[in-house]
Amino acid sequence: MEKVWLTHYPSGVPAEINPDQYRSLVEVFERSCCQFGRRQAFHSMGYSMSYNELEQKSRAFAIYLQQGLGLEKGERVAIMLPNLLQYPVALFGVLRAGLAVVNLNPLCTPRELEHQLRDSGAKAIVILSGFAHLLTKVVDNTPIGTAIVTEIGDLLSYWKAKVVNLAIKHSKQKAPAYHLPKAVAFKEALAAATGHALRPVKIGGQDLALLQYTGGITGLPKGAMLTHRNVVANMEQCAAYLGPRVRGGEEIAISALPLYHLFSLTVNCLCWVRYGGLNVLIANPRDVPSLVAELRRWKFTAMIGVNSLYSALVNNEKFRRLNFGTLKLAVGGGAPIQQAVAERWRAVTGSPILEGYGLTEASPLVCLNPVDLEEFNGSVGLPLPSTEIQLRDSAGGEVAPGGQGELWVRGPQVMRGYWRQPEQTARSLRDGWLMTGDIATLDERGFVRIVDRRKDMIQVSGFNVFPNEIEQVVSGCEGVLEVACVGIPDEKTGEAVKICVVRRPGVALSVDAILARCRHQLAAYKIPRHIEFRDSLPKSSAGKILRRELR
Repeated sequence: MEKVWLTHYPSGVPAEINPDQYRSLVEVFERSCCQFGRRQAFHSMGYSMSYNELEQKSRAFAIYLQQGLGLEKGERVAIMLPNLLQYPVALFGVLRAGLAVVNLNPLCTPRELEHQLRDSGAKAIVILSGFAHLLTKVVDNTPIGTAIVTEIGDLLSYWKAKVVNLAIKHSKQKAPAYHLPKAVAFKEALAAATGHALRPVKIGGQDLALLQYTGGITGLPKGAMLTHRNVVANMEQCAAYLGPRVRGGEEIAISALPLYHLFSLTVNCLCWVRYGGLNVLIANPRDVPSLVAELRRWKFTAMIGVNSLYSALVNNEKFRRLNFGTLKLAVGGGAPIQQAVAERWRAVTGSPILEGYGLTEASPLVCLNPVDLEEFNGSVGLPLPSTEIQLRDSAGGEVAPGGQGELWVRGPQVMRGYWRQPEQTARSLRDGWLMTGDIATLDERGFVRIVDRRKDMIQVSGFNVFPNEIEQVVSGCEGVLEVACVGIPDEKTGEAVKICVVRRPGVALSVDAILARCRHQLAAYKIPRHIEFRDSLPKSSAGKILRRELR
């Protein structure tokens, strides 16, 4: 397919990047620590960690993993942490020791935790004490030899740590007790490195950096093998694409999405570390009042989020009163950004949401709207530099221009394959092309529009109905805060369209008002047959609405 999108890149964005510019993520990290040593790297709960301190602590952790635990190059270490300072210390420590990171969602069930630990073969885990009781239930069935347990305040200033850890210990919502005989305190692990030197490890582009498990919507999660070259390439693609707006050593990014989520890890953590930026870590973005209070403290220049987060912010009165004069970039992903939310965000902040598209298997970004975008366009943007895309039909043939087809992606960011699953790998990768399972269209300028996930498609009397379209229409109703669309069994039509709606506080909203808008904008077979009002919608830890739970 001709790369028609290249002519619509903003000025200064190259058609190609060099995925081998850096040998590894470790080289990128150490270069930034050298260049921006005194600058703040990460901030959490009132404490800022400089690049110098991050280098020292991650080095100490790497030494402990090598010499304290005896882990060898290529072995896996799991990390099960929210957005705390311990996360980047553990992340870069694992990578500097020549090991691979297995990111775990702290909200996973014991069954999911056991599967991912056993499947990955992780020998150690870094875990918050509040989640350790989950590990207690399954650790005997896993290869975990050492659990490195940390308290929330461990890396804060001395008295701040004392106060925070004591408050958590005596709070009404304290975590259940746990019993891990082979547990080591995170602070003790760092201290154990004193007097020892980090053993050099030769790390190349083809070495495994991340074993990132997919959501597991159908069956157990699969581990996507992302090499150093994969992740460096995606980081460089993002940097090249966003570069015209970014100044090294000056950016302040709000990290409200969890860093164990690959979208946040690549775009926030890694990209801003490359630029010597400051990441303000938000441990609980669902606490919107606390998030807004934190935002008030910073002249932030960038943030990424999902639709539900942006919606919650623009519906918060105190957020709308903030000063957004320094905001350069607001990036959306993880789930479709709804037009009503994007337009309200632009009205409040003066900055558009740059919607993008990606998936775990692509490290994750594939497409992103250009930085010179002025208003919401309903697309997920243009393919990133060094990225090829095609639209294929069910038989594998290319789709004619203007048609819908499954999105195939090829580029240096595409994974090596699925961990220990050659059959699944063969079904998803063909001649370097990643078959995404997403239905998309491509316009004459190269802008990609995701119609929907193939597995989410609803069949009504033989007609295809895509939930995204229904949600976009309903979200435009005055009074709709959130909406999700799913298909449910129906004796007459096979499936019927159902929507679950959360009302905006203080605004009246009726079924008739929703149906009137749908009748005006949708074909008859797409109109919801069932409308349910709810107080909330089920979401992932990253804030993505979980349609599967609504089904």
